[in-house]
Amino acid sequence: MKRTPLYDEHLKLKARIVEFGGWEMPVFYTNVIDEHKTTRTKAGLFDICHMGEFIVRGKQAAEFVQCIITNDINKLTEGKAFYTAMCNEQGGVVDDLFVYKMSESEFMLVVNAGNIEKDFLWLKKHINSYDVELKDVSERTAKLDLQGPNSEAILQKMVNYDLSRLERFHFVKIKVDGILATVSRTGYTGEDGFELYFDSAHAKEIWNSILLKGKELGIKPIGLGARDTLRIEACYSLYGHELSEGLSPFEAGTGFVVKLDKPAFVGKAALERIKDKSSRNIVAFEMIDKGVPRQGYEVFFGEERVGAVTSGTMSPTLQKGLGLALMDVNVLLGSEILINIRHKLYKAKIVKRPFYSYKGG
Repeated sequence: MKRTPLYDEHLKLKARIVEFGGWEMPVFYTNVIDEHKTTRTKAGLFDICHMGEFIVRGKQAAEFVQCIITNDINKLTEGKAFYTAMCNEQGGVVDDLFVYKMSESEFMLVVNAGNIEKDFLWLKKHINSYDVELKDVSERTAKLDLQGPNSEAILQKMVNYDLSRLERFHFVKIKVDGILATVSRTGYTGEDGFELYFDSAHAKEIWNSILLKGKELGIKPIGLGARDTLRIEACYSLYGHELSEGLSPFEAGTGFVVKLDKPAFVGKAALERIKDKSSRNIVAFEMIDKGVPRQGYEVFFGEERVGAVTSGTMSPTLQKGLGLALMDVNVLLGSEILINIRHKLYKAKIVKRPFYSYKGG
């Protein structure tokens, strides 16, 4: 089982440790509801060191990245990042990721922890004759997410840079408590916040410093439990739930990252065929009856089984059960569906995404 550089710190904070994708990770320190509400109202610090980071560098770095992602690399300027997907030849999602444009000849790809080895092999397979260098720097890169309305005030204490100038999906290379880091205004919670990338040798130092500097502003360490409830409220996809190699971005509700008007890329031909032709799609729903939906629960429309829940929770913010489901048929917004919870059908209705809108600037 793998551990992040902060494993001992989690034990000191009496975190409950669980297995997650081959890693020993904190699921909570106090409890999920408390940590969820802390992130929504104050600030939370997340250990995301298990995520993967690849560096693509060279004369044809942009051309290579353009070939293997669905979004358009020409939309990125230096110091900006975007969300995208890598698809296989059938249009299924190999992984979803963030791409950071470090310079004209260098990009950082941030991939899911459970897909690091698979993604790296997939990228190597498609390098072909591109004049690029591909490096997996995951083990030596620490990643911390500072999220919530007090995030900027906390991080500002640690940097000699006006963070109010940093727009969403942009990043800068600055020193955080004297340690060089890439700081981006991005996140996975629906709140304003930052993601920090730096040498993993300094993980404990930066982690403890952020918690200390943020103490008077109510910061708390946050585990995977609240990370999941936060992202579900914001309707952010999770690989293995809303995304998979058997599902296209259009079916997964992330079709906005597919730019079919750009030159050829892996999976383009299949995606052109799939667009607007598949009846499968991810929908958001909220419970009418009292019940908590969970992944795998069956979904019915009338007497017909039409899909299954991909993610579900009891929302600490909205105080109701809600979730995402993969439906095999197109069902209109506002329609009533049924969720099979422990062999009993509970009423729910399809609603507009997201449940909780982004609260950043």
